[in-house]
Amino acid sequence: MTRAWRRAVAVAAAGLVLAGCGQSAGGAGDDSIAKLEIMAPADPGGGWDQTARAMQAAVQGAKLAGSVQVSNVGGAGGTVGLQKLTSERSESYLMITGLVMVGAVETNQSKARMEETTPIARLTAEDEVVVVPADSPYKTIDDLLNAINEKGKAVSITGGSAGGTDHILAGLLLKAKNIDPGKLNYVPYSGGGESLAALLGNKVAAGISGVGEYKEQIKAGKLRALGTSGPNPNPDVNAPTFKDLNVELINWRGVVAPASISAEAKARLTKLVTDMHASEQWKEELKKKGWTDTFLTGTEFSTFMFKEIGRVKPVLQDIGLVP
Repeated sequence: MTRAWRRAVAVAAAGLVLAGCGQSAGGAGDDSIAKLEIMAPADPGGGWDQTARAMQAAVQGAKLAGSVQVSNVGGAGGTVGLQKLTSERSESYLMITGLVMVGAVETNQSKARMEETTPIARLTAEDEVVVVPADSPYKTIDDLLNAINEKGKAVSITGGSAGGTDHILAGLLLKAKNIDPGKLNYVPYSGGGESLAALLGNKVAAGISGVGEYKEQIKAGKLRALGTSGPNPNPDVNAPTFKDLNVELINWRGVVAPASISAEAKARLTKLVTDMHASEQWKEELKKKGWTDTFLTGTEFSTFMFKEIGRVKPVLQDIGLVP
């Protein structure tokens, strides 16, 4: 081998080593992402923002992307952020979404719709719980619904914002018993603390929220749980599910990408989120936040999301929030 040939081989080998280092450290390989952007379509501090930042911490901790940037675009139940997503052209861009946005699209008559996104993954979910004060005469969900059917608006239910997950569940429960939706007296509060005060002060007959919001008061014996909305009994609440009423609802959160991305980009993002889900960093985030892992990708998540979109609008129409 001549000296010139040996030098050429050495240069080529060095180039291969550098290329390999670039792929592993910087996320510049064909299947990796150099810069991931995650949008929380809400102001800092809420559930969507927390999810975005938990993803950022897990992706960076597991070194699944070169860098991860989180931005906040708040307003109108996430639909301002959704509108921004429709014009996004980056192929490394994710937006946090969830059931709240499904309802907000309809109640705000948003021009941007979730059908105009690329579904990537469902990440977490929380069961809803229906509660009454401990001294309430209503011992079961049937007792409460029968009272609403008989007394109408004299029986009030409190929960989060109008058209949100809590309101949707109230509508589904009435629909399951063929109760006139006009009899629903729903009292919305912007914060869980306000609805809790109304319950404990006997200003309302019942309340609906995520299990995490009421579980300590249930354990303390100040509230009685009539049932939970998930597919299985909730480990934090000794109460039946609403399966007998054929009602199931979870306050889910997930991620979607712009509709314009290529099939290759969708595959890369799906792989990144799948790898993140499998990482110890993400498991720690779930444990730290107390979130339920409900991971879904691919056709399963797409089918789930579009089914949610299809069933929410009729409920909102029934309770008079959507024409």
